[in-house]
Formats: sequence, C-alpha cells, structure tokens
Amino acid sequence: MGVTRRAVLKTSAATALTAALVLGGPGLAALAEPAAGAGAARGIAPEADVAHHGRVSLWGDRLGVLLRTGNRGPSRLEDVTVRLRFSVPLAAGQELPQGCLRSGGRTVLCGTGPLTAAGPARRTTVGLRLVGRPAEVVVRVDTLWNGGASDRNRRNDTHQVLAPATGDAYAF
Repeated sequence: MGVTRRAVLKTSAATALTAALVLGGPGLAALAEPAAGAGAARGIAPEADVAHHGRVSLWGDRLGVLLRTGNRGPSRLEDVTVRLRFSVPLAAGQELPQGCLRSGGRTVLCGTGPLTAAGPARRTTVGLRLVGRPAEVVVRVDTLWNGGASDRNRRNDTHQVLAPATGDAYAF
C-alpha cells in the first residue's frame, strides 16, 4: 500500500472516530465487529424477533399489566425497552417496578435486560393507579428500542387492548 493511500485511510479512520465521539455514537469498534451472538457481517444489523404477550385488568382506579417479553431470535439482544401507553392519565406519585419509569402523564417505559435468542421470556408486572375511575382503558404495547436489531415481524410486539372496568384479565 502506498504512502498516500495509508495517509488517506488513517485520516478517514480519525475523522470517523472524531465524529463518533462528538456525536456520541458507538465508535469504530461497533462498525468493525458484529453484535454479541449476532454472527452478522460487518456493518449489518443483527436480526431478532421481539414478542410481547400478557394480560391487562382494570378495576376501579387500578390497572394491572402483566407483560412477558421474549426474543425468538436468531440474535441475542442486550436490552429491549417496552412502551406502555394508556388512554387515561396515570395518577401522580406512584412507585413503579425496577427498570420502569414514567414518560409523561400516560406512558410507562420498561427495560427488559438481556434477551437470549429463543430463551425464556422476561416478566414485568406493573400495577398503576389512574386518575378517576374510568369505565374502560385502552392499553398500547410496543417496542420502543431493541438495540438496533432488525425485526421482520412487528405484529407480535405491537398490541392494542381494550380493558373494560370488570376486573377481568384481557389477553394480548
């Protein structure tokens, strides 16, 4: 390789590293190595199939959500963020389970932690108080973040459930 070509490559690598540092990106190492367990070629996103299933119950001013999040593979995921959105406002000042936080008056975000390909689903149970005593609540469940993996089947991680105030469990 000639001196000029080496200088251009060094300059390009330095520019990319500087851009990654300034923009808060992953740096060159993330571009050069596939994600853990992905077996992907350089620069190609791993593929994973995140799936959410569970139950929603509404009684009085209380709403319960039991959520199971799994990964059907083929790649392992370091973390997944599940978004739960509600058609009615949540009451202020309530404690959420570890790994969950509020994002506005009607949204809760929960991290799952690592999900192995075809491994056991992670369980998240969220008990919430609502403003007032609604006759029904619509709960929307979806994946907000999956670490940049490609998911060809979004139908099993995007749900909308109507839960009347009967205390019964409505599955999704």
